[in-house]
Formats: sequence, structure tokens, C-alpha cells
Amino acid sequence: MQVVQSPRASAILYNLLKSRADIRPWLLPANICPIVPITFLKAGVPFDLVDISAGTLHMDLDQAETLIATRKYGGVLYAHTYGESSTPEAFFHQIKRVDESLLIVDDRCLCIPDLQARVDSAADVQLYSTGYAKIVDLGIGGYAFLRDGVLYESAHLFFDAQAHEQVETQYKRAIQDAVPFEYEDCNWLQTEAVLPSWEEYSACIEERLVFSMSQRSRLNQIYTSRLPRELQLLNEYQMWRFNILIKNKQRILNKIFEAGLFASSHYASLAGIMADGTCPHAEALHDSALNLFNDHHFDEMKAEKICDVILQNLS
Repeated sequence: MQVVQSPRASAILYNLLKSRADIRPWLLPANICPIVPITFLKAGVPFDLVDISAGTLHMDLDQAETLIATRKYGGVLYAHTYGESSTPEAFFHQIKRVDESLLIVDDRCLCIPDLQARVDSAADVQLYSTGYAKIVDLGIGGYAFLRDGVLYESAHLFFDAQAHEQVETQYKRAIQDAVPFEYEDCNWLQTEAVLPSWEEYSACIEERLVFSMSQRSRLNQIYTSRLPRELQLLNEYQMWRFNILIKNKQRILNKIFEAGLFASSHYASLAGIMADGTCPHAEALHDSALNLFNDHHFDEMKAEKICDVILQNLS
């Protein structure tokens, strides 16, 4: 295994795609962060979206296996919804038996960052992020463990921060309006920066992780004790944000913002926006999932107040 670093995890993904020079399509989960398919668009690599499982909230493995059996794919990007860390190693081994040339990227950007590679994993790439709103938020940085033999060469692209903001505005508008996203290439992807050594970087991650986990534990305790248990996802899904499933999500979101607080609504199904088709389970999850903050942007007083707002408006 080798470790690589970059200013963003998406830059590592871009480098992998360009280094392979393989234009076979990939499979991505429909509820992936929009920057992921936009990275594929920038690299010129096509992709298909797979719905999520209603049981696991991750990529529907049966649907993915069926697609792989009927079409030649270049790779599979498996993401961990809300940072739930279990990994479908049996699925990884199975699709490798179908086609050894498939590249498997285990996208762990929302998970607790590991500083040692999972040597027993069948994934070719284990990808992590320390960017904005991740479990360890350093404001910058991504890293990955690459299996021996994985082609990887760093690209040197010009970066324009304004172009990045413009792309973010465009995809958010497409999702809000439920219309296809029309990609126009620009210098939105940062591939270069002055980065610390791996030793310095990993030490900083370790240090920040202690604070992050303590903060999340305190705020999650408030959410767990005050909000109805039947609305809460399992504990394994509650580390990146604290997630509840509610029927009147938009009304409660509006009330939260009216109270001077904030919450989020991640991640929308990208079916019909980034690619053709429909993904009903991903759409249903997004329709009801409300993500409550449990990081350094929030504190105990805000957590208590947001619980008050939710409880007052559940009906």
C-alpha cells in the first residue's frame, strides 16, 4: 500500500481517473456528494447511478451486481452514507471475480478517518477527506491508501476559487429545481497546494479527532435523549451528523432557520440530475432525512434549542 495526499479528496479521484485512461463507465451511488460525479465529468469518464438499499442506505449491491453482469464497467465507487463504516467485502470480492480489472474505490470521506490502511480489504483505493464539514475538519486535505499496482499520477491544474463557487452554485440550483445539471468545464478543481508531510498531517488528524469525537458525543447525547427514538437512525449512522427521519422536513427546516439556527438536508438523489433514471429509495431518504449538526459549528445550547423547535413542530 502507498499513501497519497492532495488538497481535496476529489483531486485524488480525478488523478486516479486520468491516470487509468480508461473510458469505461463507473457505478456510483445515487446519493453521493455531487462533487464526485462532477469530478467524473471533468475527467471525461462516464458513470451510471445505482439506487440505495432501503435497509442499509448504501449502494444497492444486488442492483450493482446485475449491472456489472450485463455491461463492462471501469470501476465502482462505494460510499458510506452518513459515515456508517461497515464495508461490503464479500461484494468487493464478488465483482473482482467477475472482472479483475474493475477498480474499487472505497469512499470513506464521511467516516472517522483511519491512519492505517485496511490491508485485508479488497478495495483498490481507500479514500478519506479532512475538508470542510468532515469528521476531522482541517479546511483542506484528502488522502488515500492505494493498493500496489494502482496507477496514480498527480495532475497540475490551474485553480480558480471563483470557478469552484460557480460550480457549487450551479449544481445546488439544479438539485433545488430538480433539473439536469449541465456541466461546462472550468478551473474549479484544486489539485495543488503546500501540504504537510504525512507524519505532520496524520499527527494533526489524530489531535483534531479527539476534540471532534468529544464534541459529537456531547451533542449526540442531547439529540438521543430528547428526540423521539423512532425518528432516529441507528447509532452507526450518527457520527458525521445526527440524522432523523421526519415527514414534514421542509416545514421543520424553515422553523429551524426562523429560529436563527441551521440544519442540513444531505444527500439528494442525483438521478435525473447528474444522470438519467430514477432512484426511488435515494429519493425517499432525502425527502425525510434531516441532518443535525454535531461539530464545532454547534454547541450544547444550540442543540437544546433545535430540539425544542423540532419537538414543537413534529405534528
